[in-house]
Amino acid sequence: MSHTPGPGGEYTRAVSLPQAPVPAERPMRMPVHRATTYAFDTSQQYADVLAGTTGGYSYARIDSPTVDAFADAVAALEGAGLPDPVRGQAFASGMGALSTVLLALTEAGAHVVASRSIYGNTYSLLDRLLRRFGVRTDFVDVTDLDAVRAAVGPQTRVVFTETLSNPTMTVSDLPGLARIAREAGAALVVDSTFASPAVCRPLEHGADVVVHSATKYIGGHSDTTGGVAVASPDLIGRIRSARIDLGPCLAPDEAYLLHRGLETLPLRVRRQCETAAAFAAALEGHPLVERVDHPSLDSHPQAALADKLFDSGRRGAVVTVHPVGGRDAGMAFADRLRVATIAASLGGTHTLAGHVASTSHRNMSEAELEAAGISPGAVRFSIGLEDPQDLIEDALSALGREN
Repeated sequence: MSHTPGPGGEYTRAVSLPQAPVPAERPMRMPVHRATTYAFDTSQQYADVLAGTTGGYSYARIDSPTVDAFADAVAALEGAGLPDPVRGQAFASGMGALSTVLLALTEAGAHVVASRSIYGNTYSLLDRLLRRFGVRTDFVDVTDLDAVRAAVGPQTRVVFTETLSNPTMTVSDLPGLARIAREAGAALVVDSTFASPAVCRPLEHGADVVVHSATKYIGGHSDTTGGVAVASPDLIGRIRSARIDLGPCLAPDEAYLLHRGLETLPLRVRRQCETAAAFAAALEGHPLVERVDHPSLDSHPQAALADKLFDSGRRGAVVTVHPVGGRDAGMAFADRLRVATIAASLGGTHTLAGHVASTSHRNMSEAELEAAGISPGAVRFSIGLEDPQDLIEDALSALGREN
């Protein structure tokens, strides 16, 4: 069949090719829309979409159909047990998500009450960067609700915690914190990266905003970076506006991979949690181990709370081991591992290990680490999909192996 050239010269024809067909059949995989720019028939249509009076897409930094599909998918999982709808917003990273949420909910002169035991970069964001812009943070023991209540005041805008703290696996009393935040007129913001929706859904327990580093369990394969926040439509509107101004938008290819990770999330997390419980039990009580942090252990201070808040049999897949001998002993323990791999991040198919004080929490002082319950030698294990016994034997051997 011959093809009649379109109007104009060859350069015009080259950039005016026929549009791709839109199939009537439903594809089994989510399409990826890589376009950064969308065309309109009239200037008024363009203006209406930008103004938000008409739904649609104009520019990928503002909104993208692939990214929206991922954010809405996470919202569907996080809000599965809620009577009212929630919406999501996606970001280029977990820290991008959390930074945007905090900037959307605070202003100069605002006050934040935050857990003392949190991810090192989150601590730095609150204690150093936001403080430069007049946002003051008090760090407290969130397991002591009286201490949290005493810390809030008239300027408190956010109560911040992690569902499972990084790396001590402290379990937050989400309903109790939600009551305190509500009484203070503040928003309870919960980083639930270590749990994922397959373990706990903080919005069901009164949280106002839940944030994830989607790089971890949601993506699940250590091959893409992203973040996501879920909240009520009103709150997510404020967060979206801040995201547009700040610019930490998620790319469509990353959104596709993260969306794909959601399909196997319960399968992976269930297996990882079961292995983590076995791993923690095997190392607890070892003569060269001071303490093991995992909520499946009866010795864990919030074991009973985890039973109430978390899905049956799932207590998280991170185990933190505190070896005898301090910083040098912890680093040597990690170096002697053969099955687990020394690497950043968590939540993937491989078991990853890292000496906490020199890696994920390197920007905290010794006094700050001690206040957070992190020993100088602590080694954090993100349990993957290996056979449990192989991981246990590897760790036991590393504890006893000479340099």
